[in-house]
Amino acid sequence: MRASSADAATLQNLLLLYMHDFSEFWAWTAVGDLEPDGRYEDYPLDPYWDTPGWRAVLFEADGALAGFALVNDHAHSSRPVDHAIAEFFVARKYRRQGLGKLAAHRLFGEARGQWEVAVVRKNLAAQAFWRRTVAECPAAREVTEFDLDDARWNGPILRFRT
Repeated sequence: MRASSADAATLQNLLLLYMHDFSEFWAWTAVGDLEPDGRYEDYPLDPYWDTPGWRAVLFEADGALAGFALVNDHAHSSRPVDHAIAEFFVARKYRRQGLGKLAAHRLFGEARGQWEVAVVRKNLAAQAFWRRTVAECPAAREVTEFDLDDARWNGPILRFRT
């Protein structure tokens, strides 16, 4: 379901779980340090309510909150893009059950145009998930993948049209 600014607190709570999971990829860097209150810094969500084409989506499984996606139009590749997965999270309880793939396929099917999914090099599980999910998406056409290792991004980027 599409989220609104009324869901900001819920999304920030889910983002804490996401950042905790993601923190293993930030080891030995200044990124992702906990604040003095034991929380991660709040994620800047306002653009997801105010910017045309940007959106936040909450996922449910059997009526229970199970994850979220943030979609914007920021291309890590610097190539033209209509939609990009900025963040994507499925709670551990619901992983490996097809919920993430179903949610991603719905996102892709709802918005036509050029998509981009950039995946952190160290996140091998996410790389496998996104390769499989995009390859199995009925709406995805002209799928390409390339690798970046520069100041903009470090990891594979999948691009496709819907």
